[in-house]
Amino acid sequence: MTKEREKLNLIDTDIHERVSYEELLPYLENPWKRYITDCHWIQEKRMPYTQPAVAGVDRADARVPDGRPAGSDLGFMQKQLLDDVGHEFGILTGALDPSPSSMHGWYEMASALARAYNNWQIENWLEKDDRLYGSVHICANDVTEAVKEIERVGPHPKMVQVLLPIDDFMWGDPYYHPIYEAAQRHDLVIGMHHNEPPLYYGKWPRYFIEWHTLLPTSHMMQVTNMVFNGVFEKFPKLKLLMIEGGFTHMPHLMRKMDQQYKDLRHEVPWIKRMPSDIVREHIKFTTQPLEEMSKREFMQLIEQMGSEDLVCFSTDYPHWDYDSPFAALPPNLDEGLRRKIFSENARALYPKLPQSKGGN
Repeated sequence: MTKEREKLNLIDTDIHERVSYEELLPYLENPWKRYITDCHWIQEKRMPYTQPAVAGVDRADARVPDGRPAGSDLGFMQKQLLDDVGHEFGILTGALDPSPSSMHGWYEMASALARAYNNWQIENWLEKDDRLYGSVHICANDVTEAVKEIERVGPHPKMVQVLLPIDDFMWGDPYYHPIYEAAQRHDLVIGMHHNEPPLYYGKWPRYFIEWHTLLPTSHMMQVTNMVFNGVFEKFPKLKLLMIEGGFTHMPHLMRKMDQQYKDLRHEVPWIKRMPSDIVREHIKFTTQPLEEMSKREFMQLIEQMGSEDLVCFSTDYPHWDYDSPFAALPPNLDEGLRRKIFSENARALYPKLPQSKGGN
């Protein structure tokens, strides 16, 4: 182990554990179980993955040696990721695709899958490794059931956020506000992770490369929507983590929102602060997927965002575009900033994480 690895003490904000429907069956009741066992029901994907990875969406070397999919075995993940990299903590964001919140119609089945997933996650992951913390999965389109699920598992000491997919919903809509009220009550962050291509102002892209290039646009839409719909004015303790969209788009968006607020603040009279100030107080962003850049370019972005506290490291394990903490950041970053990105910004974000035992 190198000296660099000895110093690393990582809080990884995006790790995908994977579950099969067969593994969820013990946590499902009928008729939901019967739809899978007898009717062979599966969730439909709406766009194929076409990236040139031999294991589909995953790293080829992350496939479990016995042939099971990447991310499906805790022991192998511990060996390949948690122990090898030197994780202090990891936040599980799941891999039930599409998310229950992305199911159109049949919200009863979606809510049942979310409950089953949460129970499976707690029993098979959170209770078996002290380093792992989890995300509450919900069917957000049935707000009543979503709030019930947050109330049920949100108090669990190792559940740290409510996970929402970035799909064709705009999450600032007041319809979803009871979810944020419940999350705030239980000290849960809202984690938003992309799911399907951004469709809000156009059609689906024709190719995966288009989607993957434009991922930040869907994140920009959600941040803008959350800010201008007054979510953080209404829920002043609520925090949001934008997952797997990077952060390099944010200097532009923060400046653009501020300018639009100066011109059009009459349209959103409930907003009492500059949008960039709202972002700096309430929202953080994961590093992955991080573009290659020099230290100078990286520091310019941090300076333009006006804070060193907005960026949290994520590996996106076990996906094909995994970012290694030993290679993703520019070399020779200031040690204080490096420590913030690798751990302290995430620790400040998640109230349920234990306090630091020491530096990175």
